[in-house]
Amino acid sequence: MIARRLRASLKGWGGVGAMALACATALVFALLLPDSALGDGGTGVGGQGVARGTQAKAPECTDPQNLSPAPSSADGPTIDAIKNRKDRRLIVGVDQNSYHWGYRDPNNPEAGSNLEGFDIDLVHAIAKNILGDPDAVQFRAIPTSQRIPAIQGGKVDMVVRTMTITCKRLDQVAFSAPYFKTGQQVLAPVSSDVTGYDKSLAGKRICSASGSTANERLTADRAHGGLVSSAVVSPPVPNQLDCLVRLQLGEADAVVTDGALAASQAAQDPSVELKGGTFTTEFYGVAMKKGSDDDLVRRVNQVLADYRKDGWRQSYDKWLAPTLGPDSPSENPPVAQYRQAT
Repeated sequence: MIARRLRASLKGWGGVGAMALACATALVFALLLPDSALGDGGTGVGGQGVARGTQAKAPECTDPQNLSPAPSSADGPTIDAIKNRKDRRLIVGVDQNSYHWGYRDPNNPEAGSNLEGFDIDLVHAIAKNILGDPDAVQFRAIPTSQRIPAIQGGKVDMVVRTMTITCKRLDQVAFSAPYFKTGQQVLAPVSSDVTGYDKSLAGKRICSASGSTANERLTADRAHGGLVSSAVVSPPVPNQLDCLVRLQLGEADAVVTDGALAASQAAQDPSVELKGGTFTTEFYGVAMKKGSDDDLVRRVNQVLADYRKDGWRQSYDKWLAPTLGPDSPSENPPVAQYRQAT
């Protein structure tokens, strides 16, 4: 019955329908990649035989995007453990349903079963620097709600999945310096009278993903009066794209998510659009296990320092410029600042 309903509702949406159907069941099929590409999870950072560094006491968190350690090209115990694996590949948690970020293009036969997008380009750059081969990667499809548990449990070396750097998350994982600037924004049907994150949300059902900064903002604003009182904050879904499915099925009236992701979804589905401007400022970072910043985080920061000069612009122009448009606040890589040595 549910399957028939989904098919009927999504009929005629082409690639977005296929991706939305896949995402609607993402909680059940959290790891959709073939076993040969995923591995057994026992060789991630924190797994057996991996040396653990000792993390210095973190400074007070006021600007979380500026608390990553300085870049370094040196190897260390964490990188050595990755290089010494029998299956010598980097294990990375990614999305496979976010259009132009990490996804499979059903309309591109040349891509085959390969993932592609802005985040995927960055993963290849990291793998090339650490292992000498941009394709030396095991991709793991990770739901939004499972990004931090996957890192903490050693199932992945890192997560490159539109993950915002926050003080709360810095208590749980380590982050690279920022590689992308964005902000929260509202997505709703073109025909909707919603005008943004304002009083037009009165009586509207708002969808967000579990573990996302959007859900945290909605929850906080609901508690402290920052959201119109009659707005309905729906229970969060496992994956952000599940919210687009709910919009398409008429089960939600608006979505709150990162503006860069929302723009890509609006490009997928012409029946929805961005409403109003961004109402927060956020930065994406590469997330890794705490204690690995003696070598792995520093190495990723070195990759990012080089990537901002050669690679970032090409990837942005290819994947994101067409959907974000001219004069976007995201059109340049954020300037990196690092924590002071102690």
